[in-house]
Amino acid sequence: MQGNTYATYNKFPSSMEQLMPFGAWLVSGVEPIKDFDASGRGPDEFVQARDKDTGLPLWTVTVQSGDLENAPAWLHRLKVKVVAERQPELPPVMPGTPFRPVYLEGLVVVPYMDDKACTPAEPGRRHRCRAKVAYSVRASGIRAPKTNERPAPSQENAA
Repeated sequence: MQGNTYATYNKFPSSMEQLMPFGAWLVSGVEPIKDFDASGRGPDEFVQARDKDTGLPLWTVTVQSGDLENAPAWLHRLKVKVVAERQPELPPVMPGTPFRPVYLEGLVVVPYMDDKACTPAEPGRRHRCRAKVAYSVRASGIRAPKTNERPAPSQENAA
């Protein structure tokens, strides 16, 4: 079966402490996600995508992990879908820097099979499947982290 399929049994609740223990930085603004099936071609025909479970609008932000040395590559920089009735407000910029630390609430990780690189078998050729497991990350909200939500580096990482 081709296509990106999400099933309810594939959703794994998570938290910032589990997914990004060294925090994350916002590297984009908040943008609405386009529903490509319902939208037309013109700029006045934009229809925002909605979450299949809740019916709420979907927004996207790009975040960067605070741990680029030890985090898996897919977590270094990723787009997060935010399920919220209104456009989430961006947390403030950290004073004296251009950085905007972010805390993602209600995280859910959804693994799926990304089969865009698969090519069907043709006469005289074998099927070439370069499918891979990919991850979609969803959140119910974004905000500035509280001081106690940024863990200090462990003794083995401090040097």
